[in-house]
Amino acid sequence: MKKEWWQEKVAYQIYPKSFLDTKGNGIGDLRGIIGKLDYLKGLGIDIIWISPCFLSPLADQGYDIADYYKIDPRFGTNEDMDELISEAKKRDMYILLDLVVNHCSDEHEWFKKAVADPKGHYANYFHFEEGVDGHAPNNWRSYFGGSVWEKVEGTENTYYLHLFHKKQPDLNWENPEVREEIYKMINWWLDKGIAGFRIDAILNLKKVFPLQGYNFPADREDGMASCRNMIYAAKGIGEFLGEMRDRCFKPHHAFTVGEVFNETEEQIPEFIGENGYFSSMFDFRAHSSAHSEIGWFDAETVSPNMYRDCCFLTQKLVNPVGFISTIIENHDESRGVNFYIPKEDLSEKAKKFLATMQMLQRGLPFIYQGQEIGMENIVLENISTVDDISTIDEYALCLEEGFSEKEALAIVNRFTRDNARTPMQWSDDENAGFTKGKPWLPVNPNYTRINVESQERDEDSVLSYYKKLCALRKNPEYKETIVYGDFIPFMPEEDRLMAFYRKGEKTILVLGNYRKEEREIELPSEVKKVILSNAEPCLFGKKIRLSGYEATILEL
Repeated sequence: MKKEWWQEKVAYQIYPKSFLDTKGNGIGDLRGIIGKLDYLKGLGIDIIWISPCFLSPLADQGYDIADYYKIDPRFGTNEDMDELISEAKKRDMYILLDLVVNHCSDEHEWFKKAVADPKGHYANYFHFEEGVDGHAPNNWRSYFGGSVWEKVEGTENTYYLHLFHKKQPDLNWENPEVREEIYKMINWWLDKGIAGFRIDAILNLKKVFPLQGYNFPADREDGMASCRNMIYAAKGIGEFLGEMRDRCFKPHHAFTVGEVFNETEEQIPEFIGENGYFSSMFDFRAHSSAHSEIGWFDAETVSPNMYRDCCFLTQKLVNPVGFISTIIENHDESRGVNFYIPKEDLSEKAKKFLATMQMLQRGLPFIYQGQEIGMENIVLENISTVDDISTIDEYALCLEEGFSEKEALAIVNRFTRDNARTPMQWSDDENAGFTKGKPWLPVNPNYTRINVESQERDEDSVLSYYKKLCALRKNPEYKETIVYGDFIPFMPEEDRLMAFYRKGEKTILVLGNYRKEEREIELPSEVKKVILSNAEPCLFGKKIRLSGYEATILEL
């Protein structure tokens, strides 16, 4: 596999609205990110992905873009972004922006012109269809619930398509004029000095036609079917993605990471192979294993063995085809420590265990803000405190299914995206040091116990351990093996053991005891060195006794 500039890096995702507020208005901003670049550098971060900060009415927290060329005043100015790019470069750091091009905002100039004349030129920038027998053009259900079709105001029977929120009309990628506008915008940002993009909801670009009357079998009593069905039915998305790669990413040597769900084995080389559409894509296999099309109330709990098996399967399918991007959480998911560690087992040691399992896999690790201090889910007291539109929809669905308000709240608490969007916990000062104003979303009350300031003073903290993991990935002695070496499972059938080799210039064995009870493991050969551990390893001869949630990295 050809080596690229980004493969030896560590990446970090920032959700700007919740990172650091310098204005006192309760909303994080770009100047807050600039002020924390040295903190991120000290952690070991090289690449920073910033979730959308473009002009937006924030119907879906910035994933509804009204102007792709303008930073939203809530977050700062275009000059602030220029300064952020410049300051990052001084520190040998790289900025990624979020590329949201399946849809825009209904407040974008294109859509305003389209609805003003639904038969005119700009209507072809979107998907406008006539209804069927007094109903929407088809029976697809939006990702956020309800129909994907919204009637165009002032018309009797004309609808527009929105796979997400009704304020996020889907762009018509079949129209070459739309693609040209998008490529022009992408190249404009790359020319300004950003290093690349995280690419949002990308498999939705290609639709199935004709849209009118294209129904799928209903999967709920509402008579509708998930719009995810469209992804599997649509053919030819590679034409769009290959064109975007060749027109934008390749000429700039940009790094791109795709938000790709449920890819088939055959698609992996197309997405991230030698001439793939993207540099990398996220590994969502473990998170998706809990998903239910019926609703959150029907979702599974990811067991330790499920998590391990999902990670191992991804590694098997992806290597040596390309480079995956590993995650345990992001802005759309619950906190990883709550999702992948049983509630009764949650501890600082278990958090370090999970960090080891992610960071030692083959691929580019993405740390989400707060992950490095072990931030946890918030406990929802009332649905009125929730901002996330998908949570509000799923709560209503739970009530329809007969759950009580208390039960419904408990169900959505497991999955709400607000879990990851509560303000970053910098200190035990008021509002966790995030803002001097009223935070836009409640701060997790545990900030007095879990915060950056206290963990920076503690050599045994989760933060200190993440720093060690980042440093290990860049250690000249082990870098070649950890970054590029083979990934080979070790004792994969052993219950609640997550263990694997990394083999290259050296042979490294990563051992993870995914339970509270200790266990004894027979080692395959003599140990040369204990590289890193979240415990005091107990080695005797060719055996090791692993304590509960011990993660130990050995050189053999």
